[in-house]
Amino acid sequence: MTTALSTTAAKAPQAGVDLLRIVRINEEIKSVVNVAFKINIMALNAIFLAKRAGVAARGFGVLSNELRVFSQDLRDCMSSLTSLVHGCVNDVSLMLQDIRHTRLLRHAAEMTNGTRMAEVLARRERENERHAASLASQRKQLKRALEDAFRMVELGGVLAKSAKIEAAYGQSFAVPLSQVSSEFDGIVEEIRASLESLRHSAFFAGR
Repeated sequence: MTTALSTTAAKAPQAGVDLLRIVRINEEIKSVVNVAFKINIMALNAIFLAKRAGVAARGFGVLSNELRVFSQDLRDCMSSLTSLVHGCVNDVSLMLQDIRHTRLLRHAAEMTNGTRMAEVLARRERENERHAASLASQRKQLKRALEDAFRMVELGGVLAKSAKIEAAYGQSFAVPLSQVSSEFDGIVEEIRASLESLRHSAFFAGR
Protein backbone atom coordinates (compact mmCIF):
# COMPACT_ATOMS: atom_id res chain seq x y z
CA MET A 1 0.00 0.00 0.00
CA THR A 2 2.80 2.41 0.88
CA THR A 3 4.39 1.89 -2.54
CA ALA A 4 1.10 2.58 -4.30
CA LEU A 5 0.55 5.74 -2.31
CA SER A 6 4.08 6.93 -3.00
CA THR A 7 3.46 6.36 -6.69
CA THR A 8 0.28 8.41 -6.52
CA ALA A 9 2.05 11.27 -4.75
CA ALA A 10 4.83 11.18 -7.34
CA LYS A 11 2.24 11.82 -10.07
CA ALA A 12 1.35 15.25 -8.65
CA PRO A 13 4.20 17.25 -10.25
CA GLN A 14 3.58 15.61 -13.64
CA ALA A 15 -0.15 16.30 -13.44
CA GLY A 16 0.55 19.94 -12.65
CA VAL A 17 2.91 20.24 -15.61
CA ASP A 18 0.37 18.53 -17.87
CA LEU A 19 -2.28 21.04 -16.83
CA LEU A 20 -0.04 23.96 -17.81
CA ARG A 21 0.75 22.34 -21.15
CA ILE A 22 -2.93 21.74 -21.89
CA VAL A 23 -3.72 25.38 -21.12
CA ARG A 24 -1.04 26.45 -23.61
CA ILE A 25 -2.47 24.11 -26.24
CA ASN A 26 -5.92 25.58 -25.67
CA GLU A 27 -4.62 29.13 -26.11
CA GLU A 28 -2.93 28.16 -29.38
CA ILE A 29 -6.14 26.56 -30.64
CA LYS A 30 -8.04 29.78 -29.86
CA SER A 31 -5.46 31.67 -31.91
CA VAL A 32 -5.96 29.32 -34.87
CA VAL A 33 -9.74 29.79 -34.66
CA ASN A 34 -9.31 33.56 -34.84
CA VAL A 35 -7.05 33.28 -37.87
CA ALA A 36 -9.46 30.84 -39.56
CA PHE A 37 -12.22 33.42 -39.14
CA LYS A 38 -9.96 35.96 -40.84
CA ILE A 39 -9.55 33.60 -43.82
CA ASN A 40 -13.32 33.35 -44.12
CA ILE A 41 -13.69 37.15 -44.34
CA MET A 42 -10.81 37.40 -46.80
CA ALA A 43 -12.27 34.64 -48.96
CA LEU A 44 -15.63 36.41 -49.18
CA ASN A 45 -13.87 39.60 -50.26
CA ALA A 46 -11.77 37.63 -52.76
CA ILE A 47 -14.88 36.04 -54.27
CA PHE A 48 -16.38 39.50 -54.72
CA LEU A 49 -13.16 40.75 -56.31
CA ALA A 50 -13.06 37.75 -58.66
CA LYS A 51 -16.60 38.49 -59.80
CA ARG A 52 -15.57 42.04 -60.61
CA ALA A 53 -12.61 40.73 -62.59
CA GLY A 54 -14.92 38.58 -64.69
CA VAL A 55 -14.09 35.47 -66.70
CA ALA A 56 -10.33 35.96 -66.38
CA ALA A 57 -10.53 35.41 -62.61
CA ARG A 58 -13.01 32.55 -62.64
CA GLY A 59 -10.41 30.05 -61.44
CA PHE A 60 -9.36 32.41 -58.68
CA GLY A 61 -12.99 32.73 -57.61
CA VAL A 62 -13.40 28.96 -57.40
CA LEU A 63 -10.27 28.64 -55.27
CA SER A 64 -11.37 31.52 -53.05
CA ASN A 65 -14.63 29.73 -52.40
CA GLU A 66 -12.72 26.55 -51.54
CA LEU A 67 -10.62 28.55 -49.09
CA ARG A 68 -13.80 29.85 -47.50
CA VAL A 69 -15.03 26.27 -47.09
CA PHE A 70 -11.60 25.34 -45.73
CA SER A 71 -11.82 28.06 -43.08
CA GLN A 72 -15.22 26.78 -41.95
CA ASP A 73 -14.00 23.18 -41.84
CA LEU A 74 -10.94 24.28 -39.89
CA ARG A 75 -13.05 26.07 -37.31
CA ASP A 76 -15.19 22.94 -36.89
CA CYS A 77 -12.01 20.91 -36.48
CA MET A 78 -10.69 23.35 -33.87
CA SER A 79 -14.01 23.10 -32.03
CA SER A 80 -13.51 19.33 -31.77
CA LEU A 81 -9.97 19.89 -30.53
CA THR A 82 -11.27 22.30 -27.91
CA SER A 83 -13.69 19.65 -26.63
CA LEU A 84 -10.83 17.16 -26.32
CA VAL A 85 -8.70 19.73 -24.52
CA HIS A 86 -11.49 20.37 -22.04
CA GLY A 87 -11.70 16.62 -21.46
CA CYS A 88 -7.97 16.53 -20.73
CA VAL A 89 -8.29 19.45 -18.32
CA ASN A 90 -11.09 17.65 -16.51
CA ASP A 91 -9.08 14.42 -16.19
CA VAL A 92 -5.96 16.19 -14.95
CA SER A 93 -8.02 18.22 -12.47
CA LEU A 94 -9.57 15.02 -11.14
CA MET A 95 -6.13 13.43 -10.86
CA LEU A 96 -4.83 16.39 -8.85
CA GLN A 97 -7.90 16.19 -6.64
CA ASP A 98 -7.36 12.46 -6.13
CA ILE A 99 -3.73 13.05 -5.25
CA ARG A 100 -4.63 15.67 -2.65
CA HIS A 101 -7.29 13.43 -1.13
CA THR A 102 -4.95 10.45 -1.10
CA ARG A 103 -2.31 12.50 0.69
CA LEU A 104 -4.81 13.47 3.39
CA LEU A 105 -6.01 9.89 3.75
CA ARG A 106 -2.44 8.69 3.98
CA HIS A 107 -1.75 10.99 6.90
CA ALA A 108 -4.91 9.71 8.57
CA ALA A 109 -3.88 6.11 7.92
CA GLU A 110 -0.54 6.67 9.62
CA MET A 111 -2.42 7.40 12.83
CA THR A 112 -4.63 4.31 12.60
CA ASN A 113 -4.16 0.68 11.67
CA GLY A 114 -7.73 -0.13 10.71
CA THR A 115 -8.49 -2.24 7.64
CA ARG A 116 -11.31 0.16 6.81
CA MET A 117 -8.83 2.96 6.09
CA ALA A 118 -6.76 0.62 3.95
CA GLU A 119 -9.85 -0.16 1.87
CA VAL A 120 -10.61 3.53 1.42
CA LEU A 121 -7.05 4.18 0.29
CA ALA A 122 -7.16 1.28 -2.15
CA ARG A 123 -10.41 2.58 -3.62
CA ARG A 124 -8.92 6.05 -3.98
CA GLU A 125 -5.91 4.59 -5.79
CA ARG A 126 -8.19 2.77 -8.24
CA GLU A 127 -10.00 6.04 -8.95
CA ASN A 128 -6.71 7.74 -9.67
CA GLU A 129 -5.70 4.96 -12.05
CA ARG A 130 -9.04 5.27 -13.84
CA HIS A 131 -8.57 9.00 -14.34
CA ALA A 132 -4.99 8.45 -15.51
CA ALA A 133 -6.22 5.92 -18.08
CA SER A 134 -8.89 8.35 -19.25
CA LEU A 135 -6.27 11.09 -19.66
CA ALA A 136 -4.04 8.74 -21.66
CA SER A 137 -6.96 7.99 -23.99
CA GLN A 138 -7.83 11.68 -24.37
CA ARG A 139 -4.17 12.45 -25.04
CA LYS A 140 -4.11 9.96 -27.93
CA GLN A 141 -7.36 11.28 -29.37
CA LEU A 142 -6.09 14.86 -29.22
CA LYS A 143 -2.86 13.84 -30.94
CA ARG A 144 -4.77 12.13 -33.76
CA ALA A 145 -7.12 15.10 -34.13
CA LEU A 146 -4.14 17.45 -34.39
CA GLU A 147 -2.63 15.28 -37.11
CA ASP A 148 -5.93 15.46 -39.01
CA ALA A 149 -6.01 19.24 -38.61
CA PHE A 150 -2.44 19.51 -39.84
CA ARG A 151 -3.27 17.54 -42.98
CA MET A 152 -6.28 19.78 -43.55
CA VAL A 153 -4.08 22.87 -43.29
CA GLU A 154 -1.60 21.39 -45.74
CA LEU A 155 -4.48 21.13 -48.21
CA GLY A 156 -5.34 24.74 -47.44
CA GLY A 157 -1.77 25.64 -48.30
CA VAL A 158 -2.13 23.97 -51.69
CA LEU A 159 -5.32 25.96 -52.32
CA ALA A 160 -3.61 29.22 -51.34
CA LYS A 161 -0.63 28.56 -53.62
CA SER A 162 -2.95 27.61 -56.47
CA ALA A 163 -4.80 30.89 -55.95
CA LYS A 164 -1.49 32.72 -56.38
CA ILE A 165 -1.02 31.03 -59.74
CA GLU A 166 -4.57 31.82 -60.85
CA ALA A 167 -4.16 35.45 -59.79
CA ALA A 168 -1.61 35.94 -62.55
CA TYR A 169 -4.37 35.39 -65.12
CA GLY A 170 -6.53 38.15 -63.69
CA GLN A 171 -5.49 40.64 -66.39
CA SER A 172 -6.15 44.17 -65.07
CA PHE A 173 -7.03 42.68 -61.66
CA ALA A 174 -3.84 40.60 -61.49
CA VAL A 175 -2.15 42.86 -58.94
CA PRO A 176 -4.97 43.02 -56.35
CA LEU A 177 -5.67 39.32 -56.83
CA SER A 178 -1.99 38.53 -56.26
CA GLN A 179 -2.00 40.61 -53.08
CA VAL A 180 -5.01 38.75 -51.74
CA SER A 181 -3.58 35.35 -52.65
CA SER A 182 -0.29 36.22 -50.95
CA GLU A 183 -2.21 37.11 -47.80
CA PHE A 184 -4.01 33.77 -48.00
CA ASP A 185 -0.70 31.97 -48.31
CA GLY A 186 0.83 33.84 -45.38
CA ILE A 187 -2.10 33.20 -43.06
CA VAL A 188 -2.34 29.50 -43.91
CA GLU A 189 1.39 29.19 -43.29
CA GLU A 190 0.90 30.88 -39.91
CA ILE A 191 -1.72 28.28 -39.00
CA ARG A 192 0.49 25.46 -40.24
CA ALA A 193 3.34 26.67 -38.04
CA SER A 194 1.03 26.84 -35.01
CA LEU A 195 -0.24 23.31 -35.53
CA GLU A 196 3.28 22.05 -36.16
CA SER A 197 4.26 23.44 -32.78
CA LEU A 198 1.25 21.80 -31.12
CA ARG A 199 2.05 18.44 -32.70
CA HIS A 200 5.40 18.47 -30.93
CA SER A 201 4.09 19.61 -27.56
CA ALA A 202 5.74 17.83 -24.63
CA PHE A 203 2.21 17.03 -23.43
CA PHE A 204 2.04 14.20 -25.96
CA ALA A 205 5.30 12.75 -24.72
CA GLY A 206 3.78 12.41 -21.26
CA ARG A 207 6.88 13.61 -19.48
